[in-house]
Amino acid sequence: MSQPQEYLAHTHPDGRTHALAAHLRKVAELAACHAQAFGSEDWAKLAGLWHDLGKYRPAFQRYIKQSNDKNEAHIEGVAKGRVEHSAAGAVYAEKMLGEQHGRILAYLIAGHHAGLPDYEPDEYSRGALKARLAKAKQERHLEEAFSAAIPDDVRVAKAPTSPVLGGTEGFHLWVRMLFSCLVDADFLDTEAFMDDQRAALRSDYPNLTALLQQFNHYMAAFAAPQVIKPVDHIRQQVLQHCRDAAQQAPGLFSLTVPTGGGKTLSSLAFALEHAKQYGKQRVIYAIPYTSIIEQTAEVFREVFAPLGDIVIEHHSQADVDSSQETSKSRLACENWDAPLIVTTNVQFFESLYAARTSRCRKLHNIVNSVVILDEAQMLPPEYLQTITHTIDLLRKYYGVSFVFCTATQPELGQQRQLGRVFKGLETQEIIPEPTALYQSLRRVTVELPRDYSSPLTWPDLAAELSEHEQVLCIVNGARKDARELFRLMPEGTYHLSALMCGQHRSDQLAEIRARLERGDPVRIVSTPLIEAGVDISLPVVYRAFSGLDSIAQAAGRCNRHGELPELGKVKIFLAPGATGPGKLARMRASSAQEVLHGFSGDPLLPALFKRYFELLYGSVDIDTKDISKLVRLDDRTLGLSFRTLASRFKLIDDEDQHTVFVCYREGEHWIETLRNKGPERWLLRKLQRFSVSIYENEFNRLLHDGVIESVHGYFVQKTAGIYNEKIGLSLDFSYAADALIL
Repeated sequence: MSQPQEYLAHTHPDGRTHALAAHLRKVAELAACHAQAFGSEDWAKLAGLWHDLGKYRPAFQRYIKQSNDKNEAHIEGVAKGRVEHSAAGAVYAEKMLGEQHGRILAYLIAGHHAGLPDYEPDEYSRGALKARLAKAKQERHLEEAFSAAIPDDVRVAKAPTSPVLGGTEGFHLWVRMLFSCLVDADFLDTEAFMDDQRAALRSDYPNLTALLQQFNHYMAAFAAPQVIKPVDHIRQQVLQHCRDAAQQAPGLFSLTVPTGGGKTLSSLAFALEHAKQYGKQRVIYAIPYTSIIEQTAEVFREVFAPLGDIVIEHHSQADVDSSQETSKSRLACENWDAPLIVTTNVQFFESLYAARTSRCRKLHNIVNSVVILDEAQMLPPEYLQTITHTIDLLRKYYGVSFVFCTATQPELGQQRQLGRVFKGLETQEIIPEPTALYQSLRRVTVELPRDYSSPLTWPDLAAELSEHEQVLCIVNGARKDARELFRLMPEGTYHLSALMCGQHRSDQLAEIRARLERGDPVRIVSTPLIEAGVDISLPVVYRAFSGLDSIAQAAGRCNRHGELPELGKVKIFLAPGATGPGKLARMRASSAQEVLHGFSGDPLLPALFKRYFELLYGSVDIDTKDISKLVRLDDRTLGLSFRTLASRFKLIDDEDQHTVFVCYREGEHWIETLRNKGPERWLLRKLQRFSVSIYENEFNRLLHDGVIESVHGYFVQKTAGIYNEKIGLSLDFSYAADALIL
């Protein structure tokens, strides 16, 4: 009598096998557990049960048992010999549940390797769902899968009854949430089979109650009665306001605190107290600049050091290219399973419109969280309608509370802009009297340009800066402007830009702070990455004319802690050339100039920002890519364009950007580890600190010249000398040599 056939989901190089039925049941269990937080566990369970039904096909079983590369045999793709299996479960879902309910699962199952598809073919679409389903239904071999020895509890399952969330315009987010539950469950169970030791380390984190206890213990050291500076009293008041407001019902909050008012730790106090009161699962900080992420993550690590490494710092765009995807790279992508996440606005919001598995995997862990939008004025106006709508969906259906945290609060109330009705958001302000708080924390005077038509030359500006022993100069966004001015400055001047990796910037800032503490001369030339939230204080700050919010943020780097006997000095100048790269930078500057025209008072008064943001948002199409039309569901076909949405929703158009891991100090060791071990999550978290993003033309030149190379799908520095400790990654080799001998 012949032995019954063993159906496999995965095979291990050491000879172990992973039973397919066991994999389907476990993925169903994990996916349902993830989706329970938003009441859709029955949908997620079915997706888990049926996602790999195509692996019951004899052709797949022959391939996985005969493949020489056991690690990769289960991954779909264009590699020779690989057998497509995801369409089978999608077809089966429609067969069992009908087109309406079945199509929801078809999106999830058909996309669990390649990403969520468009329904109809479009310019961005590869493998549209409609065409894949039609083709699959015509192929006889799919019936082989359905007629194989599939266990009854897998093959016949109860149809879901829980409601679709979000209505017509929120359907896309609900499907992504379910997709996240499925993909993460699939990856976790696969990881448990492939590497049980690594899987055992996952999610071993303290809860937010434990974090709050440690936070309170840490903050008690700052509540001693012998407070030295008046600013410390003010910070204690801000902290108490945040603790008190945390008891309010979940929803949308604003925290308007001038720079130096301690809003980072106070907003964390709100988040932890709010989480305790309402059972929230994690705290997520979304921040516009990587430089602030690095600083904020360092502050949080200091606060929670006794609890271990609980902070996930996630800002790298260095996801492996899908064409080079491997089993290890799939499992290494981030799922935000820690209690405290520090990330970028780009990573947070783009993930909510993503299609790729690596970007969507974490979405279910946003549910039932507290999200702090730090420096909220930096939300991109061109996507404001979409972003605010998404925030409202997360509030209504997924239990997310938001805090808009900034010194320059944007105007987000309902208004009409360029023919569109901006629905906006209504928030509850945490600080009782923001204007009074501003006056009590005022520490600078601001000198505006006398003539808006006469820019300084770089040599004249360098000469003026050189007259100050301690000075910071912030140019507008172009990195080449920072390098040009840096060339002209005296030896010992510091340079800060995004061409320096995060660890390099942190090291530079630590050295700068130490020199300032000693009273040594310190001159800094920086791009705007330094101005929003970076904890640094100089007596004199120069800022190239820009938006009013940028001017205010730059002023926050001057006399930040009120340490000077008199007010600090902020000078706004007109830089050579444009007001900054891009149309939006010009609009920000234009709106600021209109607000300040004929004004002779304090340009940082809170009342001015309401008018500034009204002008700015009124001059920009706040739904420039027509995202609001794309998210509307076709009720008849349940047709949506997930890939097209992902392609259009780009807060930063990174289609022409690439991330390179660089050999700055221990970065060289981690790159070598990547070569030897391949991508693992802990390693990619280390490497994020040693990454630099560059544009397509720059990347192509470095690749052509052989100074960077691909290692397991990630690009790394290959040649010494293109990265140095003065300017970071040099894209001009002649300048690299000059910089090394300055």
